[in-house]
Amino acid sequence: MITKTVAEIMTADPVVVKADTPLQEAIKIIAEQKMSGLPVVDDAGILVGIISEGDLTWQETGVDTPPYIMLLDSIIYLQNPAKYDAEIHKALGQTVGEVMSDKVYTIAPDQSVRDAAHMMHDKHVGRLPVVDRDTGKVLGIITQGDIIRTMAQVF
Repeated sequence: MITKTVAEIMTADPVVVKADTPLQEAIKIIAEQKMSGLPVVDDAGILVGIISEGDLTWQETGVDTPPYIMLLDSIIYLQNPAKYDAEIHKALGQTVGEVMSDKVYTIAPDQSVRDAAHMMHDKHVGRLPVVDRDTGKVLGIITQGDIIRTMAQVF
């Protein structure tokens, strides 16, 4: 059983980007640093989103037209057209803010590694920004790899 805190194994002061960072710059950082994602912060260092490899794949996959039927010169969408609009926005985005996910799961530095592992498993995420509860500022990041390396130290 791992009894360490997130602060003990996180990567402190992680590489971050801002919403207005050009997408190509973020792609370059992710590729060169061999990262799977980056926290997105505002000018005060407060977390506003996260950009991941999954968000970036929209650039290559493009967007399929939502299924629809024509009935008496009217278009009836079989899926939510708002979802289609969001997908187009992501596929054509030029800045991090246009492509990032703004729904981000976070963890506090004093929480246990076990808590982090549970959250990653339950939320199906590979990384959690570590955020100061009072300020919302990014202090670090913890990944599944960090947890596996910690587990390996026990054996």
